[in-house]
Amino acid sequence: MVSAKSKNKSHYACTECGATAQKWQGQCPGCGQWNTLVESLMESATPTGRSFSALGGASKLQALVDIRPRDVPRQPTGVEEFDRVLGGGLVAGGVVLIGGDPGIGKSTLLLQALGRLAQSGESVLYVSGEESGEQVALRAQRLQLDVGGMQLLAEINLERILDTLSQTRPSVAVIDSIQTLWSDALQSAPGSVAQVRECAAQLTRFAKQSGTCIFLVGHVTKEGALAGPRVLEHIVDTVLYFEGDTHSSFRLVRAVKNRFGAVNEIGVFAMTDKGLRGVANPSALFLSQHAQDVSGSCVMVTQEGTRPLLVEIQALVDSSQAPNPRRLTVGLEQNRLAMLLAVLHRHAGVVCSDQDVFVNAVGGVKIAEPAADLAVLLAIVSSLRNKPLPGKLVVFGEIGLAGEIRPAPRGQERLKEAAKLGFTLAIVPKANAPKLPIKGIEVVALDRIEQAMEQLRSW
Repeated sequence: MVSAKSKNKSHYACTECGATAQKWQGQCPGCGQWNTLVESLMESATPTGRSFSALGGASKLQALVDIRPRDVPRQPTGVEEFDRVLGGGLVAGGVVLIGGDPGIGKSTLLLQALGRLAQSGESVLYVSGEESGEQVALRAQRLQLDVGGMQLLAEINLERILDTLSQTRPSVAVIDSIQTLWSDALQSAPGSVAQVRECAAQLTRFAKQSGTCIFLVGHVTKEGALAGPRVLEHIVDTVLYFEGDTHSSFRLVRAVKNRFGAVNEIGVFAMTDKGLRGVANPSALFLSQHAQDVSGSCVMVTQEGTRPLLVEIQALVDSSQAPNPRRLTVGLEQNRLAMLLAVLHRHAGVVCSDQDVFVNAVGGVKIAEPAADLAVLLAIVSSLRNKPLPGKLVVFGEIGLAGEIRPAPRGQERLKEAAKLGFTLAIVPKANAPKLPIKGIEVVALDRIEQAMEQLRSW
């Protein structure tokens, strides 16, 4: 008899959530996404005989009251806007995942930060999995960086990288990128779900055990989300996203997760021939300079983390030539626009059912908070009636389905930022009306959308 040869068993893993299935199917059983299951070999478990906790040491039972956390000061990177997004600087043992479109500036920003840290006497290591050492040196030369004291390792094998990290024990290390790494313990190709998850887990374990702060550069999909399993975002401490058009010179770095700082904090940068430079007054980026007042333009104050920003909302309303009028937004939620138009019709009697409506947030910024509702509606009505709003007007407030104007958080800070930039008139929810007058700005507090329309007719 001829013995049957053993076959390598395979399974299908979801590229979005990491869930597995024994056979291919169109929809992932875990997250419900379509066409995300890819075939990969089943990895055999290799027992090590050791038990590790999340911090890399042997696990043991402790009383929480007996644990005394250390008050370790943060380490500034030397890039002020980057420190703002990180929550004030680097935390020992922290793991930061940074993602963005190709060529948007991820490697440039991290190379600048490492150069500043090396100048301050910190030991730093740059691990390049996509570029050779000569390419990284050429970029540093082009950016005119002082790279004295910076170590470079061009390697994609996880075990060799961990061995180098264990020997050098740098205070900060950059892995560029996590999708290029592979481990000897797994048979799957670099960039697969199993490799990305295992490499990120091993690097995170080393960071917690040694106190080294590690930056992981991640690729993104065409939708802009980080490629690979979503579990990658749960493993790390901080997740940063690069935003902005690669054809524009301005970049935004947004924190969508931060265990050591504020979420949704943003840093604003300008791309120059010497790298990324922080922008001192980011509100100026999002405000257009009109020679005269124009219809369809309204300035709002949005709150990004701890920073209030002034953003211009532009709307264009035009007669529709199609049976179904178009509703398009850039930088704002499109489904919310349809809801706001229904509220405008029901409670203010303004009809846009036969009009194409286009709304844009100037400067490429993305606004997720509902405090932009009132500014969107005023810009739409201004464009519909071809009547400009006052040039020094600033607006914020959420619109409810009953037509009420709901308050926005940190209203006082928003008004003070507007007054500092020279705005003299503000329309705000009644609940956000300041108890004491704010010098230089007149505040009109309203509680209904009908009152806002009456105010607009009076100008």
